[in-house]
Amino acid sequence: MTNIPRPKPRKPLPSQPSSRDNSVVSSTQKPYKFVAFPQERPRLEHPAGHDKFDKNRLHGTLFLTLKVKTSLHISTGIVVPGNDIATRVSLIKTMVQGIDKHLVIQGSSLKGCIRSVYEAITNSTLAVVTSKFRDKIPNERLPSRNKEQLCPASQVFGALDWQGLIEFNDVKCENIGFNTGFMPSLYRPRPEPGSAYFDARGKVAGRKFYYHTIRAIEKGQNQGIAVQQAAREYTFTTQLQFKNIKPEQLGTLFVVLGQDSNYPIALKVGGGKPIGMGSMTVGITQANILQNFEDLRSHYSTYTPDNNHLLTGEALETFIATQIKTAHSRLIQLPQLQQLAEILRYPTDREPPEGMY
Repeated sequence: MTNIPRPKPRKPLPSQPSSRDNSVVSSTQKPYKFVAFPQERPRLEHPAGHDKFDKNRLHGTLFLTLKVKTSLHISTGIVVPGNDIATRVSLIKTMVQGIDKHLVIQGSSLKGCIRSVYEAITNSTLAVVTSKFRDKIPNERLPSRNKEQLCPASQVFGALDWQGLIEFNDVKCENIGFNTGFMPSLYRPRPEPGSAYFDARGKVAGRKFYYHTIRAIEKGQNQGIAVQQAAREYTFTTQLQFKNIKPEQLGTLFVVLGQDSNYPIALKVGGGKPIGMGSMTVGITQANILQNFEDLRSHYSTYTPDNNHLLTGEALETFIATQIKTAHSRLIQLPQLQQLAEILRYPTDREPPEGMY
């Protein structure tokens, strides 16, 4: 019998844990942290209706510019031959592209990202809970099944049988083409008993968010899969339409979008968050705001659009600051905002963690 030499076992890199369980990575290496739930129960209220415009609430449109700070990939779930999208790699995970070949972020992806932050800094329930961990969620944080009694986030973003007050459009890239990157194989989440996911009572520790980093890890094709992505400094634009929103609700949205100078946060969007991918900053270039009955009547009584309610420059900054101040006094949970700002603060000097793939 021929003796075939057995390959020597590959040693893990010094920064790489030998176990597949990422819980062995020290707390300083973890790319995420939990924002605790407020101690008080969420206050459930009847949401605003869709049948008419409330003259005592705000309505309008926000014009957003989103800038990629670390490589961004939001998967379609489809892997295609590279030559199908004019790139030289053999196989590649794709992003959505419009008919003009510009990359697109689905409105639902942006909505989910924004909602998760809005939930964390208001006294809100969770939007979705898997049946596997339902018994680990505090009862007061379970999603409401009564559309007449909703938490602050559900009133704005929607719930079961409730549409919500903000309409998210798809987000279009202003740059032509795309970049090809490589995403290493990532550990799956391991919310095991006794891990950082649970508190002393065995209940979930809070909402999980990934830190921003100065760059994303790129390991090369032989250590991952090729992905179609938006590169650093790619710019996307979109619009958010809203109706029947209270000033504090809009102000909280402004904080989530990074408009509070005391809490300069950025969004984490798409895949690869543990290795630093998906950081995006948001700018509000202008806003069309209808604030009272006269604004509504003039806006809807003519076929010709006007710019009478369009805010830009200093007027826009003043309006945003006013709504943010109202949000801090009426809706935002300061301890949770402070915890979240520690994680999502941008710019950052934090390096991406090694050994998480």
